[in-house]
Amino acid sequence: MPENIVVTTHEGFIATVQLNRPKVLNALNLELMVELVEALETLDANPDVRCIVIHGSERAFAAGADITEMAAASPTEMLQRDQFTRWDRIRRVKTPLIAAVSGVALGGGCELVMICDMIVASETARFGQPEINIGVMPGAGGTQRLTRAVGKALAMEMVLTGRMITAEEAKAGGLINMIVPVEFYLESAMKLAREVAARPPIAVRLAKESVLKSFDTTVNDGLEFERKNFYLLFDTDDMKEGMAAFLEKRKPEWKGR
Repeated sequence: MPENIVVTTHEGFIATVQLNRPKVLNALNLELMVELVEALETLDANPDVRCIVIHGSERAFAAGADITEMAAASPTEMLQRDQFTRWDRIRRVKTPLIAAVSGVALGGGCELVMICDMIVASETARFGQPEINIGVMPGAGGTQRLTRAVGKALAMEMVLTGRMITAEEAKAGGLINMIVPVEFYLESAMKLAREVAARPPIAVRLAKESVLKSFDTTVNDGLEFERKNFYLLFDTDDMKEGMAAFLEKRKPEWKGR
């Protein structure tokens, strides 16, 4: 039996999704992307999943798109394939996503990392958008998310030269949350996921939505969006439980409603 190219586990309130094409460093072919999106959407619809960790292996998160599927394609074929709609579906996942990165995260791999909400990297992690070296450019959000994360100068250098950056450079540039020894990278991501999952799930989802809104709207519209989400939470049982627990000096028990 062939191995699953996307492996999903679920324990407690945490789910993990592993990219599993080790012979090609988890290159993102169409089949993998279809299964990844389906796995994420299924987990997102499960109220018992409060945080999702996406990872590859110690050697590679993902080395990029599978070039064998694109090398002979015409513009019309690429348009009809419409592969980037799957990335839009990942962006609409409401459950917080944490990328656990070891080894290379290049091209589409780096773009998948950046679509996640937080990033834990091992000391061996390397990030890059090397598409320029094969005659194209990032197409799944690399020019936009990378620039917002690290600024124009470093993004231009990475996109126009294809240079990879180290975990230390990524941390200094604001791309990732933390760097840990390689043997602890997945464990550290799971620890962060547990911290998120220990918070009231509706508030977490609306807070994520509000932070992401800041990237595609004006400050005034973003503030209005934030305010509406804030008011909406006053209709939840978790809000009442959280404030009661604070006043009674006890630990809250979140129900997710």
